[in-house]
Amino acid sequence: MSNWLGLVLITCNFPRACASFLLSCVVAALQISDLRGSSALPSEKSRAIHPVILRGVLAINNKGMLYVIKQKVNILMVDDHPENILALEAVLASEEYNLMSADSGEQALKYVLQEDFAVILLDVQMPGLNGFETARLIKSREKSRHIPIIFITAVKQPPDHINQGYSAGAIDYLVKPFQPNALRAKVEQFVKIYRKYNEVSQDSLLLDNCAMELQQTSARLDRIKLDLRKSRALARVIADTALDTIITFNAEGYILTANPAVGKMFGYTAEELSGCRIEKLFSPVRTPSGPEIIIANYPLEELTEKITEVTACCKTGEVFPADIQIRQVIFENDCIYVCSIRDVSERKQLEMGRILHYEQLERLVEARTLELLSANTKLQHEIEERKIIADNLRLSHERFRKIFESSPSLMAIISCRDERYIDVNESWVNFTGYSREEVIDQVVDMLNIAFVSGQTEEAEQAAGASLRNARIRYFTKTGQVREALLSLESMDINGEHCQLKVITDITERVFLENKMARFDRMNLIGEMAAGIAHEIRNPMTTVRGFLQMTKQRGNLSPEHIDLMIEELDRANAIISEYLSLAKDKPADRRLQPLNQIIENLLPLIQAEAIRSDKAVFFETAVCPQLYLDEKEIRQMVLNLALNGLEAMKAGGGLQIKTYWEKNTVVLAVADQGCGMRPELLDKVGTPFFTTKEQGTGLGLAVCYSVATRHDAAIEFESSAAGTTVFVRFRLTAEEKQADPETTLSGGPGHRPAP
Repeated sequence: MSNWLGLVLITCNFPRACASFLLSCVVAALQISDLRGSSALPSEKSRAIHPVILRGVLAINNKGMLYVIKQKVNILMVDDHPENILALEAVLASEEYNLMSADSGEQALKYVLQEDFAVILLDVQMPGLNGFETARLIKSREKSRHIPIIFITAVKQPPDHINQGYSAGAIDYLVKPFQPNALRAKVEQFVKIYRKYNEVSQDSLLLDNCAMELQQTSARLDRIKLDLRKSRALARVIADTALDTIITFNAEGYILTANPAVGKMFGYTAEELSGCRIEKLFSPVRTPSGPEIIIANYPLEELTEKITEVTACCKTGEVFPADIQIRQVIFENDCIYVCSIRDVSERKQLEMGRILHYEQLERLVEARTLELLSANTKLQHEIEERKIIADNLRLSHERFRKIFESSPSLMAIISCRDERYIDVNESWVNFTGYSREEVIDQVVDMLNIAFVSGQTEEAEQAAGASLRNARIRYFTKTGQVREALLSLESMDINGEHCQLKVITDITERVFLENKMARFDRMNLIGEMAAGIAHEIRNPMTTVRGFLQMTKQRGNLSPEHIDLMIEELDRANAIISEYLSLAKDKPADRRLQPLNQIIENLLPLIQAEAIRSDKAVFFETAVCPQLYLDEKEIRQMVLNLALNGLEAMKAGGGLQIKTYWEKNTVVLAVADQGCGMRPELLDKVGTPFFTTKEQGTGLGLAVCYSVATRHDAAIEFESSAAGTTVFVRFRLTAEEKQADPETTLSGGPGHRPAP
């Protein structure tokens, strides 16, 4: 049987369909015999036939004959001269070779990427990529580095040139003209090596598959054994722990085994029941009169393969309802029955309780029906109430529409999804000059709303939420700028999330407030005039007295003249500070660093500190640039610094510090004086209020005026250890959007004055 398969396939003629079927059978039989150790073919015959088929191609001729065709081997010839390619093809022509030619190194690389070659014949001198460069690229690729390369050149080269070819990865170097037989022999050897390499690879693959199959088979057997042991263990555990009684008996009706549950259910032990008749456990108990087995008046055949309710009998004679199920098992020609008995006493009790429960449910349904009728009446009343609510809601909508249309405030409804204007009221049209058709369905802010300084951040935080009375400016269609208060409120209209925008125009009110502020300023100037008159009268009295002395006595001494000049300078300083406070000067504010202004002013402050034996410390941090009027900021910093120096005794230190805190640039000036009493802090900044003996009370008033023009706030902290003045500059939207590389200034540091 071991020789017929190969002999018939090679020597007999078959129809083509039959031969094709046998071809698939051969491959399957050989694979099964090799991988699984089948006895269909002896291993020696399998090894003799199988590799031949796997290393070639099985084919069927026109007569149905099965034969083996060897696969052709690819050989690549690379030369830029077609006549050289023709010569190589003539030398290497063979049915076993698939000769492929390339006229450049680039084309050869493409072939190497697509095909596998047994050997490459490579010309050295070629345009573009020469032979050495092409060989290096072929050898650099993992898949093609094993392909042998033979260099062929028409010019005899020196040894260094030949060594370069070997270093590029060649295994031979031929010079034209070459011996055709020698070239053919070398190529044949490389082809044999190539085929042998493929055979070894296939054998290794077959061995790996065989080993893997054996491992899988062994693993399956181990799993089957393990599953069998588990099944046996589980069967024992289930039988021992089952609440149901499981009894086995033979074909004559004698009990063979019983699980422990029989003791709890029937009161017998397994040993007591062993050898007894199965009828003993059921009522009515029957005495067997023949080979037929009758259980609770049922023949055994009627109880097999189904669940039957019977009456079971305990050892004490008590009976109880039970469900039994009997299965027949044939084991080694012996018939064994397995009987499962389940006590259904509780189920019977539950069934009786369920019947009583159903009766109770019927009574409850009747009562519930009456409740539903009552609820239906209430529902009718609720429907009527909802109709009233719907009418009230419609009335509320009408009222909102009337309020919306007749409100003196500008009102608009905007979609939160695409910021589209849904509707505007009549006041919006009257104040802005835009018609409804120009506004509705627009998605741009036609009013160019701009928040007043200090309100921008609050508006950004309230975007999409509620906002109340934010101070804004808006532009009408004619370009007029008007003052207003903006309020925002979210709402849902017809299932769409919208925002109600309410603008209260306060242009006239702002105009009246400005006029009132002007009247207040005139009143303040009147009050200040009295103080200034007193302050100026003293130096003027001194000058007048010296002039009278000059008139009576003649020339004055230099000391008297210096005293007169000093008094006149003091009067001039008071007048200058007064004008600085009273005059509403136009601000020349430019984007510049605060730290640089303080650094430029630092030498003047240090000179004043050295003169009074005090120290100045300047500490800066990286802060954004601000829109500042340099002259006003210099005046404010100088006033604060001189106040701090004058408040300290000799040896004290004044600290000037800048830092960045919560979108605010902070300037802090701290002295080491005795501090100020709490009752005096509320009066700080009032014109002509001073705690110094020779002060005018105008310095801090000027500082407050400068801070107001720069949208800044001044705060004081005072204790027995000294007083600290904080000037907080809040960033505007333009300052936040400035380039970080140009808006950051200063740096960390702590520099004491010399």
